[in-house]
Amino acid sequence: YVDILRSEFPEIDTEVFEYITGVLECGGPDFEDEDEVFEAIGGVLQEVSSDSKNEEDIRDICLQMFNTLKLNDCDSARKQVLLDAPVQLSQIAGECVTTTNDVQGIWMIKRGQNTTVNAKKLEKAEAKLKAKHEKRNEKDSQKVASPLVLEEASASQASSKKDNRIDASGKNKSYDIRIENFDVSFGERSLLQGAEVSLSYGRRYGLVGRNGLGKTTLLKMLAGRSLRVPAHISILHVEQEVAGDDTPALQSVLESDTVREGLLKEERDINTRIAAGHAEATDTVRLSEVYAKLEEIEADKAPARASVILAGLGFSPKMQLQTTKEFSGGWRMRLALARALFAKPDLLLLDEPTNMLDVRAILWLENYLQTWQSTILVVSHDRNFLNAVVTDIIHLHSQRLEAYRGDYENFVKTKEDRLRNQQREFEAQQQYREHIQVFIDRFRYNANRASQVQSKLKLLEKLPELKPLEKETEVTLRFPDNFEKLSPPVLQLDEVEFYYHPERRLFTCLNVSADLESRICIVGENGAGKSTMLKLLMGELTPVNGIRQAHRNLKIGYFSQHHVDQLDLNVSSVELLLKKFPGRTEEEYRHQLGGYGISGELAVRPVASLSGGQKSRVAFAQMTMACPNFYILDEPTNHLDMETIEALAKALNKFRGGVVLVSHDERLIRLVCRELWVCENGGVQRIDGGFDEYRDILQEQFRKEGFL
Repeated sequence: YVDILRSEFPEIDTEVFEYITGVLECGGPDFEDEDEVFEAIGGVLQEVSSDSKNEEDIRDICLQMFNTLKLNDCDSARKQVLLDAPVQLSQIAGECVTTTNDVQGIWMIKRGQNTTVNAKKLEKAEAKLKAKHEKRNEKDSQKVASPLVLEEASASQASSKKDNRIDASGKNKSYDIRIENFDVSFGERSLLQGAEVSLSYGRRYGLVGRNGLGKTTLLKMLAGRSLRVPAHISILHVEQEVAGDDTPALQSVLESDTVREGLLKEERDINTRIAAGHAEATDTVRLSEVYAKLEEIEADKAPARASVILAGLGFSPKMQLQTTKEFSGGWRMRLALARALFAKPDLLLLDEPTNMLDVRAILWLENYLQTWQSTILVVSHDRNFLNAVVTDIIHLHSQRLEAYRGDYENFVKTKEDRLRNQQREFEAQQQYREHIQVFIDRFRYNANRASQVQSKLKLLEKLPELKPLEKETEVTLRFPDNFEKLSPPVLQLDEVEFYYHPERRLFTCLNVSADLESRICIVGENGAGKSTMLKLLMGELTPVNGIRQAHRNLKIGYFSQHHVDQLDLNVSSVELLLKKFPGRTEEEYRHQLGGYGISGELAVRPVASLSGGQKSRVAFAQMTMACPNFYILDEPTNHLDMETIEALAKALNKFRGGVVLVSHDERLIRLVCRELWVCENGGVQRIDGGFDEYRDILQEQFRKEGFL
C-alpha cells in the first residue's frame, strides 16, 4: 500500500502520508472489506487529491490497498505467544509517561502557515455542506409531518336506459332493489367484478365473507348511492357516532324522524300565525291536514317508542335525559343505532352492530329486528345474531356475491352441498372432455373420420367452462405455550374494593381467582365494571381496599377492546413489530404476522389501510410475540370474521395457560368458557348453568320490564 500511495499521490504531504500508513498498519487485520478502508481514509485521500480524483477513483485505490493488506496478513500469520509473567499495565504506563509527549497524532501537530489548502475554498465548501444537511433535514421533517394518504373506494355500474327512464318518470314505486353488473374497487385492488345483488323489500339479509374482501366498502357504496338505488328508497347507514351537543338523548332520537319533525314545526308556525292574528285563509285547512297526518303516523306515541328503543339498548331513564355530549364514543354509537331504528328507513344498513353492545342489548336487538317491516342488510360475524335475525345470506367471495335462502346455519349446509355438487360436476365434465379428446387424438389424421372429428371438436367448444372448486384457505391461530407450569394460586383478588368516585362504588368485597386451567368469561351490562375488573386483575389499577396476588412468574398478554387506538396506523405491520420488539430479523416479524393471516403484501401495507379484522390480527400477533402464559382478552372478536373466531376458539382451547375474557359473542363463549361470571351490583356472580341460564334470566327481565 506504500507504493500505491506514492504512485497515486506523488505530492502527498509527509505527515499525511505517515498518518495514512499508520492507520493501515494498525487497523489492517480489522478491516472486513474495501468499504471500511474507504470510511477510515477515503475522506483524507479525497482532500489530498485536490478534487483531481472522484469518489469512484478513491474507492478503487482503497480496494487495491485492502487487497494488499490481506496478502500481507496471509504472509505473516500472527502466532499466539505465551507470556512468562503477568503484564503490569500500571508499571508500563509509568515508564512511558516521559515519551508520550513525543507521540502526537496528525491532528495535534501544529503546521506552518504555508498550507496547500485554500482557506476561502474550504470555507465555501463547508458552507455548501452545511446548506445540504439543512435541506436534507427539512425534507425529512416534511416527510414525517405529511399525513398518510389512503386509497379510496370506487364503484362502477353498467347503466340501463330502461331503468333510468323509469326512475326519471317517477313511476317506479317498488321498494325492491336490484343492482346488476357492477364493480367495486379499493385503490388499485378489485373487490367485486361483474357482481349483482337483489334485495327484496321486507327481507333481512346478512352479508358474510372473510376479513378484507370488501363488505364494509359495499355498504358505503350503497349508502352513498355510488351504486344505482331508486331515488324514492330511503337509506340509513349506521356508521358514525352521534355528534356531542346539548340535545338530550331522547330528543336526539325523536329528531331522526324528519317527517314527524317537519309536521310539528309546521304546526307550531301555523299556530303562531293564528295567535298573532296574521293567519291566511288556507292556514286552518292546512292545520287540519297536519293534525290528520300526525295522527296517521302516531306522532303522540313517538316519545314512548323512542324511550323503549333506548331502554332496550341500555339507556336508563336518567341517561335518556342526559345531553349527547356527556356520553362516550361507544354510547354515542348506540345512540346512532337507536336513531336508525326509530327512523325506520326503507333500507337499513348495519355494520357490525353487536360490536358496541353487551349481551343484554344484543338479545334485545335480536328480538326487535325479528319484527322489522322494511329491508335490512347487515354485516355481522356474530353467528347466533345472524341465525336469530336474517332471512337470507349474501356470501362475498372470489370477487362475486352469492345469495342463499335461510339463516346462517342453513347457509353453511347449503354451501357445502353446492360446493360438493360443483366439484362432482367439474370432475364429470373433465372425464367427458378427456374421453372426447382421446377420440379426436386417435382419428385426427384419418380422412374417413374427419367429419366425426370436426363434430367432436365443435362439441368440446360448446361445453360450458366449469371451474374447479376454489377452497378457501383454512384460518389457523396458535398461541405459543412453551413455558413452565405455574402452581396455583396464579392470580387472585381478595376482599377488593374499588371506585373512581366514592359515591359510586364499582366493587365491594370482590373475591375471584384464576389459574392456568381457567377458561373464564365475564359478561354484564356496559358500565358494570367488566373492563375495570380486567385492569384490577392485570395490576393496572390499584384496589382502594383488599389485595391482588399474582404468581412471580406470571406473564400476562392483554388484548384491549380499543386495540386499534393503540396501533401506529402510519407504519406497516412489520415496522410495528420492529418498534415493539427490536433486534430481530424481518423474517421473524413476517413469520409472526403470517401466523395470524397477515402475509405477503399485507405485511408491508400501512396499518391504516387494513380492514378492522386485519387490524385485530396484527394486534394478536403483537400480543403473542412476547409468549405470555396468561391471556386477558377484552372483546377479542370485534371485527373478526367467523372463520377467525372459530380458529381463535380452537387456539384458546389448545393453549396450556390461563384465559379470562370479556365477550358478547355467544359462539365464542359456548366454545371456550368453562365458567361464566356476571358483573353486576358491585360484585361478580358465578352462573352455574352457563350461558343458557344467563340468557333465560335476561329474557325474563325483558318480559317484566316490557321491552319486548
